[in-house]
Amino acid sequence: MITVKKFYAEWCGPCKVLTPVMENVQTKFQGVSFESVDIDSQFEVAQKYYVRSVPTVIVEKNGEEVQRFVGVQSELAYVNAINEAKN
Repeated sequence: MITVKKFYAEWCGPCKVLTPVMENVQTKFQGVSFESVDIDSQFEVAQKYYVRSVPTVIVEKNGEEVQRFVGVQSELAYVNAINEAKN
């Protein structure tokens, strides 16, 4: 099971840029779970994942972190990371 967790905050400008990118990525994959975590309302989850800045995107395979992106990356970077995790 592949899970992609996006950590964001409402006040974060780069997070607003990331949202449509992640929406596009989500359309390319079936059977991949996408979650959005607001660090202000879900700070316990952010602490558990040691998120220090937003946006942060974590790709997990079977509950294990396999890739972490801090800051906005290209759509291709996320797609490649998910494809790599699926193999």
